[in-house]
Amino acid sequence: MKIILKYLFVLSFMLLVSCNTKKNAFGLEDEIYVLADSLEYQELKLALESVFELEINTPLPEKIFTLKFSQLKDLDRIKNRKNIVIVAPLSSGSEVSNFINQIVDDSIKSLFQTKEDFFLTKNDLWAKNQLVTLISAVSMQELEFKILKNKDKLLYAYQKKSNDRLKESLYNAKYERKEIEGLLLRDFGWVIYVQADFKLAKKDNDNNFVWLRRSPNSDMERWIFVHWIDNATPAYLNIDSIKNIRNRLTEKYYQTSDDSAFVIIAKDFLTWNEVNFNGRYAILTQGLWDLNVKGMGGPFINYTFYDENTKRIYMLDGSIYAPKYYKRNLIQQVDVLLQSFLTKQELSKDRIDELLDSIDESVKF
Repeated sequence: MKIILKYLFVLSFMLLVSCNTKKNAFGLEDEIYVLADSLEYQELKLALESVFELEINTPLPEKIFTLKFSQLKDLDRIKNRKNIVIVAPLSSGSEVSNFINQIVDDSIKSLFQTKEDFFLTKNDLWAKNQLVTLISAVSMQELEFKILKNKDKLLYAYQKKSNDRLKESLYNAKYERKEIEGLLLRDFGWVIYVQADFKLAKKDNDNNFVWLRRSPNSDMERWIFVHWIDNATPAYLNIDSIKNIRNRLTEKYYQTSDDSAFVIIAKDFLTWNEVNFNGRYAILTQGLWDLNVKGMGGPFINYTFYDENTKRIYMLDGSIYAPKYYKRNLIQQVDVLLQSFLTKQELSKDRIDELLDSIDESVKF
């Protein structure tokens, strides 16, 4: 009981303290600390791993998140980490079970007991840019069922929070190439955030294609392309069309220096899902790219959607070539950059004026 009272005091105190006094959460983006009783964690481990430790192929398998088991006695040490999950049944009598019972009121306990889709999330509980989730149910069996039933929502919550943190670090006006963004806005009616170390590798006005490239001819390249189809319809939003359009574009633009080979979509590990992209219905396609003659490859991510205002189909695509490195964080960075895409209609007048005023015709891209 003394342990519970100690952490109750800590929690209550932190809830009363203004967010402005909290330090930024720290740690790796792909780590989630799980606060649980040791025996209960062993029973829930497979369920939690199936939610958070999903693997992506880059082409080697890499986990989206890695779970780090912690006990209540570790709370002082981990409470400033970026990602935390607190999990226990309500009635087991374990330290973490008692902890949850003490820190939530009766209305929350009732929701834990009666709602299969209820779990409690708290932003910035002990630190800024932190996400803490409490998951509980009446029994261990029902708790495991709740975790598995809500796996998509739980994973999405932590992916979104991680992306939000990454946006803060990537979207920095100090390192923004506004002269390129202004050029894209003026010539094509859309904009995407361009980091300082990206180059405008290709701007094909006739074929509606723009290629942004980072660290060309190095062992850690990142490629982004934007392609659009004018006077289009949503009929293009199917996986066969998306594969055909992407392969056609990469065959034309993503060629080796001697033009002997070009990029295609690899047959293995291709997935696609319906998603919301900045308020629009979109198809998210993820997989691996390869050369038509083999020899090199890497992961890619692609959003394709229809924009009602411009009557255009847009295809936004990011690829990684980094054979010596883990690529999970790199593909996330590219994903976040793709999500910065906006059409002119979505920009304020001040932002439009700012970008257009930044165009420098003397700069060689």
